[in-house]
Amino acid sequence: MVSLRLEGIGASYGRQPIIAGISTPAFRAGEVVAVIGPNAAGKSTLFKRMAGLLDGPGKVRLEHSDKGMEGICYMPQDISANARLTVYESVLLARKQQTPSWTVHDADLALIDEVMASLGMAELAFRNLGELSGGQRQLASIAQTLARDPEILLMDEPTSALDLHRQVQVLAFMRKLARQRNMIVFIAIHDLNQALRFSDQALVIAGGTLQASGPSAEVITVEMLRRVYRIAARIERCSMGIGHVIVDDVV
Repeated sequence: MVSLRLEGIGASYGRQPIIAGISTPAFRAGEVVAVIGPNAAGKSTLFKRMAGLLDGPGKVRLEHSDKGMEGICYMPQDISANARLTVYESVLLARKQQTPSWTVHDADLALIDEVMASLGMAELAFRNLGELSGGQRQLASIAQTLARDPEILLMDEPTSALDLHRQVQVLAFMRKLARQRNMIVFIAIHDLNQALRFSDQALVIAGGTLQASGPSAEVITVEMLRRVYRIAARIERCSMGIGHVIVDDVV
């Protein structure tokens, strides 16, 4: 099963370095990795570097991969698409861009139906993208990305435009899908409580450097919140053992 680790990853825009020296232990198939940190920390740049959209020092080390770098799919915060396409057409187009033939097979249609049903968006299938709300477009973007059947999935704030019900639905689905398909799913997310609930591992990025990595419950600590986010907080455990961050003040 696929694994991924980062070795001294860096990237710049022009002469301005954005991230530098990011090295991690290996992440394994079936894991969800929360990538957290303040605004402008370098999370999006890290994803673009991992996806091969930016050059820079270091190595994205893939092992036991059937697809190599082509198996890494990046979902940015904003995905542009032809507003005249229906949601179904846009997802099918994304699917066929990943296959050697443009012939549509029953397996393609079955996968798309499964993804859209699991995201609770079957009723949107034949609406034009231009008619959708921001949250609905975000769901369509997630479906387009999943239709490409990735081994490594990089999702940049995939729940930012969704209401709370949809956030929980999407994150629970991604955790289930990671295990079912033996994917590694990286999710840049600001909600630390959702990160604690739905991720296995966490990376903390701040100032373009890696501040911490490891199991989410061990990384998201009171000390880290004070040092990286500059807040005084408590982390309380519920009966299921899941942590919950309670913010008391800024520092």
